[in-house]
Amino acid sequence: MPVAQHRPLILDEADPHDAETLAELRNRPYLEFTDLRAVLRAEFDRIFAAKSRGDGPESDRWIYYPWRRAVVGLPGERTFRATRFDRNRNKLTPADQDRLAELTIGIVGQSAGHAVAHMLAMEGVGGRLRLADLDDIELSNLNRVPGTLFDIGVNKAVVTARRIAELDPYLPVEIFGSGVDEHTVDAFLDGLSIVVEECDSLDIKLAVREAASRHRVPLLMETSDRGLLDVERYDLEPDRPPFHGLLGGLRAADMRGLTAKEKAPFIVRMFGPTGLSPRLAASMVEVGEAVTSWPQLGSDVLLGASNVATAARRIGLGLELRSGRVRIDVENHLDDLADPEPMAELVWDDSASDIAPATEPVDRVLECAQRAPSGGNMQPWSLRVTDGAIHLALATEYTTAMDVGYRGSAVAVGAAVYNARVAAAAHGILGEHTFVANGDESRPLSAVLELGTAGDAELAVDYPAALARETNRQPGTGAAIAPAALAELHAAAELEHARLHVITTPTDLAMAATLLGESDRVRYLTPRLHEEMLAEVRWPADDPLTGLDVRSLELTADELAAFEIGRRADVMAQLRSWAGGVALGNYTRDRVRSSSALVAVSFDGRSEPGLAGYARAGAAVERIWIRAQRLGLTVQPISPVFLYAQRYSELVAISPDFADTLASIQGHFLNLLGMPKHETMALVLRLSFAEGATVRSQRRPVPGAETRS
Repeated sequence: MPVAQHRPLILDEADPHDAETLAELRNRPYLEFTDLRAVLRAEFDRIFAAKSRGDGPESDRWIYYPWRRAVVGLPGERTFRATRFDRNRNKLTPADQDRLAELTIGIVGQSAGHAVAHMLAMEGVGGRLRLADLDDIELSNLNRVPGTLFDIGVNKAVVTARRIAELDPYLPVEIFGSGVDEHTVDAFLDGLSIVVEECDSLDIKLAVREAASRHRVPLLMETSDRGLLDVERYDLEPDRPPFHGLLGGLRAADMRGLTAKEKAPFIVRMFGPTGLSPRLAASMVEVGEAVTSWPQLGSDVLLGASNVATAARRIGLGLELRSGRVRIDVENHLDDLADPEPMAELVWDDSASDIAPATEPVDRVLECAQRAPSGGNMQPWSLRVTDGAIHLALATEYTTAMDVGYRGSAVAVGAAVYNARVAAAAHGILGEHTFVANGDESRPLSAVLELGTAGDAELAVDYPAALARETNRQPGTGAAIAPAALAELHAAAELEHARLHVITTPTDLAMAATLLGESDRVRYLTPRLHEEMLAEVRWPADDPLTGLDVRSLELTADELAAFEIGRRADVMAQLRSWAGGVALGNYTRDRVRSSSALVAVSFDGRSEPGLAGYARAGAAVERIWIRAQRLGLTVQPISPVFLYAQRYSELVAISPDFADTLASIQGHFLNLLGMPKHETMALVLRLSFAEGATVRSQRRPVPGAETRS
């Protein structure tokens, strides 16, 4: 049974020849058998989304390590690798890992190169490794080579290969136990994707570079002093001179036979008289006198291995990495130690909310109108008073991508008109109101409330509640809403010629939560929507009179931490590239699941199409909202990304990359609501029994006398 000195024997018990070999091995009393299959499969079963990357028991293997006198039972290669690389995700995705597995990487020199090869194997950077070194391990090597006393006298390439085999027996490793020279260097580089040069001999260093140029193979070298990393992209620049041209036209043949003393000037030219650390530079003066060779520390070697692995990953994944030299000098960076900046405490100034209430009836009507809800609390309206009327106009400058055709703004205008009617009724100055869709892009919708002498007891009773109305995003208890209360909400919708579609069962709420959470994921992952969402949120230094006070989001400590990460556009771009980010919808999912009901306010688009229909539905939204709060319910508006899109082209305009996803979510959500095709959804409200809101959103001041004519 011939066995390679550096490779384990991989045995398939189902193969007759391998079964015979296993039986022979079991008869050797000095061999230790360890079966890890069950424990590793149990670990594999705990991994998220790994099932498609595994294989069955038929792929299990026994691995014979002759130098260890041990046989180990393992799952098949796919299960083994999926488990071993699980903690690489998502710094390396499965697709990244598959791409890196296509690389064949050669490492010349197995002192510092041992750490490089092992680091590459640990991370899965490379599907095949090729190692070269002609020397055997000596005790003095063990300051930087992670071998043991049992490796002394063993070829360095063999020691590296064995260590890698004990990490991953399925990873193919070839060795050149006689090292490389001008006669074998081409064979060594043949078929390589990357070559890492870590040898001591200056003439071999040049020979490897000359061969890399011929074979168009990128070359990496780490000097293990002050974190010096060299990248020479001979794959992109085959005519690039070795060592970035620092040695002029010097060739490998020019260096043969030179003594260490004669090579010293060239080493100084390679690294510069000031490039080496003081201790290494001083030691080089002592080479051959007080020290036998230039020194290397294990920590520097391991740092260098990390640098090389990072560079190799970039090349393997097709990321930018140009030729050149860089220092990643830990010693120097340690001089920059400083206390980290603590996260600033959020200190709020709520004095802007301490505004005296209006005293005149008309001003009170304006004040109440200004308290109406709007998407992102942007208050997309303007108010103007004449001698006999209050005029509200949709202000287009506050629109967003989700506010398709100003439909969401029209809902807000309708809510403001309802509040104005309520206040006018309470003060006995109520008159007729009208909505006019102008068809003018600069002024697409306006409303007029005539100031009369009438009152309306049913409207007037909502006045105190309209002033107190608020959004509450606290999680709910999930307690059921009494049928009589739901009947009152339906009646409130009908008074404004709208309809209410209600979801109350836990199963339907869970489905709605999933759909609305996915919509939120799209909002985070679409750059424009993400930017507009963040623009709505107000922090202590921001203008408090528009937008959403971050405290009003009612974020728990872990949700606030997640939101801070979610604010980063670069993180969202990374998640988008992975088609990931499911957790981005957790905030909405959790709150919808905790709700007592989810209600959608709709109107018949056939009877009053366009923005006027949305505005009338906005009045219904406000009336329902106020009635819900009077019934002891808390209310939170939910605005899915697709809310105001009526056709596929509008979904494309909102989020080009996720239009199909949004179309699917929208269809499922409307079906869940039981929404007839002739009805148009104006807004979704989440109803709960919950603790009181922490803060109320503020408003811009109501218009003063200068607005009157």
